[in-house]
Amino acid sequence: MTKEPTLIIMAAGMGSRYGGLKQIEKMTDTGEIILDFSLYDAMMAGFKRVIFVIREEHRDIFRELVDERAGKYLTVEYAYQKLTDIPEGESVPEGREKPWGTGHAIYACRHLIDGPFAVINADDYYGAAGFASVYDYLTQHSQEGQPVMELCMAGYLLRNTITENGHVARGVCVTDEKGYLTSITERTKIMRRPEGIAFALPAAEAAASGDPDAGRAADENGDVWTVLPEDTLVSMNFWGLSGEMMEAVETGLASFFTDTVPGNPLKSEYMLPSIIDGMIRSGRARVRVIPCREKWCGVTYKEDKEEVRAELQSKKDKGFYPDRFWK
Repeated sequence: MTKEPTLIIMAAGMGSRYGGLKQIEKMTDTGEIILDFSLYDAMMAGFKRVIFVIREEHRDIFRELVDERAGKYLTVEYAYQKLTDIPEGESVPEGREKPWGTGHAIYACRHLIDGPFAVINADDYYGAAGFASVYDYLTQHSQEGQPVMELCMAGYLLRNTITENGHVARGVCVTDEKGYLTSITERTKIMRRPEGIAFALPAAEAAASGDPDAGRAADENGDVWTVLPEDTLVSMNFWGLSGEMMEAVETGLASFFTDTVPGNPLKSEYMLPSIIDGMIRSGRARVRVIPCREKWCGVTYKEDKEEVRAELQSKKDKGFYPDRFWK
């Protein structure tokens, strides 16, 4: 029997482009935040336990937001993502202030996880269908006796994840004919342009990539743009992972400090999609991509807030959610 899955919510980021702790911005007439929608959808899908990964200095804020509200219906625990929480024998490079990335956020939960778990961002709205699909996958797929880790990911259509207010980062996914992920490539600058939704690479990097279109002229910033189909599946960091994945995260972090940090000690990041991509390439895991056609919502820029407010309030007005959460 598969153990009950836990939901890990990554909430340690401050939202640098947004300019503040965007996770606590009120998004509806009755004061709900985006996180309330995710917690409600997770609860309705079947999740009973939630672990928040936060900065320790934000503990009181999150306990006020969660413990006396959703915490009445869900078991809530906290893990603290600390710059100094690194493998034994390693040290924080002098001048390093940037967190170690999403893989490190999962590492912070290593003492709290002993079974399957899902992972989401705190400041993203994913929709009810994604939670239902990931929960069902985790409860129906046992890892016992399996030589390869059986994982899943909610895949969103690119066109449903774009803001009109600037560029975004997305994990661009490629799947095989059976719907398994074959690769995921982080594109850090995607936006809607006159020719369509496109991603940018510096001209030299584009030329080195082997892209047949890389010979196009660069723009005034030295970027070469490549159009992506609007129905391209992208990762929004919504994963369904086996308990065995935690050991891989721990082992990988040690290698990250040995192989990657010395070359970029102040900015290198240990990212969850890269960990999973490496495991796919090595044959240690396979990831079922579950297509999700719901519109993703998130506040990347301050200008996004009113659009997201309107979208979420509309869902309440149409009866998809109760008038007041956590009564």
